[in-house]
Amino acid sequence: MQIKSIEVIAMKVKLFAYLRDYTGVKEIEVGHCRTVRQLLKELCGIFGKKFAREVFDGENLSGRVIVLVNGMNILHLENLDTELKEDDEISLFPVVAGGR
Repeated sequence: MQIKSIEVIAMKVKLFAYLRDYTGVKEIEVGHCRTVRQLLKELCGIFGKKFAREVFDGENLSGRVIVLVNGMNILHLENLDTELKEDDEISLFPVVAGGR
């Protein structure tokens, strides 16, 4: 009997600035998610309530985080319903205010 190997597809998510303080990592691999919403909920399950409060405002994306898929802000795509492919690069940035 021949056993087939199952390839598990993982997506890389990069985290920046103080989001790293909430997660303890700069980058994480998670199983493939169909949408940004599904991915963020998966990350909330991994990193807990403090991270979830930073990312979500109810069921919507909070105004404290920017999500990029392949360098494009999801606000200019399909927002949380943006579909993901296994080779997409996802980056999470906190919104920060600058000086003068």
